[in-house]
Amino acid sequence: MVSSCHYLATSAGVRMFERGGNAIDAGVAGGIALNVLERHLTDFGGVAPIVLFTPGMAEPETIDGLGHWPAALTLERYRARHGDDMPIGVARSVTPAAADAWLTALARHGRLTLAEVLAPCIELCDGFPVYPRLARAIEMLEERLRQWPTSSPVFLPNGRPPKEGEILVQRELGDLFRRLVAIEQQNAAKGRAVAIMAARDAIYTGDIARQIAEFMRASGGAITAEDLASQRVRSEKPAHSTYRGIDVYACGPWSQGPLVPMTLNLLECFDVASLGAGSLEFLHQYTEAFKLAAADREGFFGDPAQVDVPIAGLLDKDYASERRRLIRDDRAHPELPAPGDPWRYEGRTGPAGYRPRVAAGVGAPDTSYVCAMDAEGNAFSATPSDPGLGAPLVRGLGMIVSTRGAQLWTTPGHPSAIAPGKRPRLTPNPALLMRDGRALMPFGCPGEDAQCQAMVQVVCNIVDFGMNTQAAIEAPRVISRSFPWTFHPHAYEPGLLTAERRIAPEVREGLERLGHRVRELPEYSPAVASVCAIRLLGPGTLEGGADPRRESAAIGW
Repeated sequence: MVSSCHYLATSAGVRMFERGGNAIDAGVAGGIALNVLERHLTDFGGVAPIVLFTPGMAEPETIDGLGHWPAALTLERYRARHGDDMPIGVARSVTPAAADAWLTALARHGRLTLAEVLAPCIELCDGFPVYPRLARAIEMLEERLRQWPTSSPVFLPNGRPPKEGEILVQRELGDLFRRLVAIEQQNAAKGRAVAIMAARDAIYTGDIARQIAEFMRASGGAITAEDLASQRVRSEKPAHSTYRGIDVYACGPWSQGPLVPMTLNLLECFDVASLGAGSLEFLHQYTEAFKLAAADREGFFGDPAQVDVPIAGLLDKDYASERRRLIRDDRAHPELPAPGDPWRYEGRTGPAGYRPRVAAGVGAPDTSYVCAMDAEGNAFSATPSDPGLGAPLVRGLGMIVSTRGAQLWTTPGHPSAIAPGKRPRLTPNPALLMRDGRALMPFGCPGEDAQCQAMVQVVCNIVDFGMNTQAAIEAPRVISRSFPWTFHPHAYEPGLLTAERRIAPEVREGLERLGHRVRELPEYSPAVASVCAIRLLGPGTLEGGADPRRESAAIGW
């Protein structure tokens, strides 16, 4: 079964099963198809964090799929040029990592060739009908795209934004995929995995890398050939806890992934099932729990290769029990609480967590999601991101260089402040539930800082309130904005809680009385994220869910 945020990407993944592939083949095909279909949200040169599991693993594997800041660009040098701004385009570039992640996962754990996996993606590059959301996104960014001579011929064919139903063709991206297939075939005698990695190496150390480096130099970007050569996805220990007997695995503190198990640890201190789905009591306690976790995210999360993150303390159940005492039944925190002291639960001392300041601004909607499971027990969960409309396309390649540097801070002292070679603290964060050593549910979503919030609410809907997967996804949600949004300019609106209109009026009024500043959203709003999931119900039985807030679909066979 495959579930993703676009039905054609789901179909691309299902085709891998029809060819004898496994869940990793299907997930990679679906993910790269999203890079073609959702150019306003993702890119082959962007990011693609992955959590996957194959039987025999002691625990799931995470592949960060995340690039790093240019090695020669310090915070001081950046601020001398741009101040606290983070200009659109190549000024915010980090090394492109999605291609690295897709091909590494495929080589390590897949069964099919790169040629087989890329076949539906090449077909989509040859043309697919523009759908309403993509048409609106291109139209909104028309003036920006006109300034980029490599992007405008692709996204403004005939000199204007394409209309719904017109065919979008991406010839250069399709040609890039064909080049990768040719490299794989040239190395086929060395074995499947070696041949796939030869294609990967062409992007980072070969002819394709030289094209990228030359384009960045000509465009004023700081990414160099040396930066590209040093790009290697990292497989790091996942963030892990349990929720009512279910193992919860997420990406590490190089992302916001630990927020999911941290918030669930706090909620496990309450009898959530007795509160009722969508009730005032549940939504208040959930929101306050998430604020506490978000305070610790802001205080401590950053690239653990450069920042000492007390992740064991943050995930400790006793630490959650201590923090939950700050949740009051009769009043909401008016702003983000102070971070806690997780160092104590690791038997050591450390610096106090960073305290954010209030800031105005808007984020940059992006990101998508794909998951897959198969009869063998393999599971794949990935959250690709970085919009192809957010920077100029590299000449001749049809892809951008990741703009994820916008999730670094220009503020000295922040755990995710700019530093040479540093990975941004990433919002995309796929996750996986396990039980008794078996994959139970890969799940995730797009939605910036709404992602973890939506994921936690879906888990509670299933585990505590007994909903099926689709009902759990479709149920109305709330999203707090009472903490700094990760994208520059890191907007922070103390006390703000957005809520879909389907939440009962008396519940919204009750939240207001408790001190939440409630802002109403449409009945089904992508602003509350768009979750996809696949759930193992029993031997041979999978249940898929796909969020109607986007063009999502789940297909099993």
